[in-house]
Amino acid sequence: MTSTPSRLDAEIAARLKRSPDGLLPAIAQQYDTGEVLMLGWMDDEALHRTLTTGRCTYWSRSRREYWVKGDTSGHFQWVKSVALDCDADTVLVKVDQVGAACHTGARTCFDADVLLKGGGSDGTATDQ
Repeated sequence: MTSTPSRLDAEIAARLKRSPDGLLPAIAQQYDTGEVLMLGWMDDEALHRTLTTGRCTYWSRSRREYWVKGDTSGHFQWVKSVALDCDADTVLVKVDQVGAACHTGARTCFDADVLLKGGGSDGTATDQ
């Protein structure tokens, strides 16, 4: 994260509950189908850029730099809405995903390693 002050609206910034490293998890969800696409991380500046540009901007913890989804891959996330959860510690970004959301080339990051499929009304797993 940069050391320069963020341009995020002060009222929004005051509400956020960040991790010790100043980040919030940001869930990207397809706006019209509800499909969960990916999880990224945002600091105040990434959130500001997302809110003002209409494109998802994330903070890369491994590269230690901002990245705008689609700039290198061509797989854009066009922002439709942004919401905070009830604790103000997670951001939900509803997007129109163009192409793959996952760095592996898959549509979503959550379809390759399913730990539990289906489920009964009592919360127990069912055979599928």
